[in-house]
Amino acid sequence: MEFDSLVLAAATADLGDEPAARPHADAVEFRMDLAADPLAALDDYDGDLPLIVTNRDPAEGGEATGTEAERLDALATASEYDAVGAVDIELASLREAVGASVAETVRENGARVIASVHDFEATPSESRLNDLLAAAADHGDVGKAAVTATDREDALRVLSATHAATARGDRVATMAMGEAGRHTRAVAPLYGSKIGYAPLDPDEATAPGQYDLATLADLVDRLGGR
Repeated sequence: MEFDSLVLAAATADLGDEPAARPHADAVEFRMDLAADPLAALDDYDGDLPLIVTNRDPAEGGEATGTEAERLDALATASEYDAVGAVDIELASLREAVGASVAETVRENGARVIASVHDFEATPSESRLNDLLAAAADHGDVGKAAVTATDREDALRVLSATHAATARGDRVATMAMGEAGRHTRAVAPLYGSKIGYAPLDPDEATAPGQYDLATLADLVDRLGGR
């Protein structure tokens, strides 16, 4: 999984959703932290779409249990599966020795690292957002920032930071969560964002303001985002 162009990922905790995602998605984001037995699900997976695995830290909106080492070890184990093309690890974890070690293991197993930052409260200042994306892109093969927009200025800041990151040669994925930023999920690819996330069913959204997969795919295609 190279992320040279937009990867549209169906976000789910149930890998049984993969066949229904195929008409619209390029990958499946498997939310291990929301699944009952994620490693067993990976054992059974025989789908066509590559996987982005996520075991989200509760500090960044997830429901992973256990210690930090256990949470990250599950990601390292997941990266051993041939179907896993990328592993999402929080930037805060990558800045610590245990996270950096897991990232090294992930790459040795042939998967990419998505270094992610989540802010469910606000959108940082443009300079701060630029710094976060630069740091995430430095630690990962893709730097991801998902922040929360309360108005159009917040959304514009996300698009501007996306454009700036792309212009300096960083590979990033960006989105503004919440209704005020919802349109950025369709528009950010025009400014260089390399990953979009959407659930098959809007009632199963894994982040505020997500479009359903079919709708996002249609919007992105109409806008020329992929």
